[in-house]
Amino acid sequence: MVNHNVKIAIQAVMAILIVVLGVWLYRSITEPWEAIERQEALTELTRQQMIHVRTGLTHYERVEDRFPSSLDSLILWLHSDSLTSADILNVFDSEVVLDSLIYSPRTGNAFEYALNDTGRVAIYLLEDPDTDDQIGSQIPDITLLNAASWE
Repeated sequence: MVNHNVKIAIQAVMAILIVVLGVWLYRSITEPWEAIERQEALTELTRQQMIHVRTGLTHYERVEDRFPSSLDSLILWLHSDSLTSADILNVFDSEVVLDSLIYSPRTGNAFEYALNDTGRVAIYLLEDPDTDDQIGSQIPDITLLNAASWE
């Protein structure tokens, strides 16, 4: 009888141990994968935000025949431009919050923007301060204008 009770106790402990180890194994596999998926989603969101900034910059350049001196100037212009304010969806092809346009969704840091208008071709460099992602260049080369590093 004692032998039978010990055998049942050992089986119960083993069943609990199997369940605990199964949960631990499942979490050890899925948690890193979920972190990678979150990081990839943030990267995609940040790149989309940079593309929206590029769209705003090219719209500004088409209307004003030059690029803005700063991203703050771009936002002020987008807010005040009657055409853009009236129909922002036509410019960006989606709903965009202008006040957060120049900030990275990843960390909230402002995108870095530099304008090089000293050469024959005005060109800008838009960078994500948290990664190596960038649009444009500081080299006055028309082929690099509006070119994203990930495209």
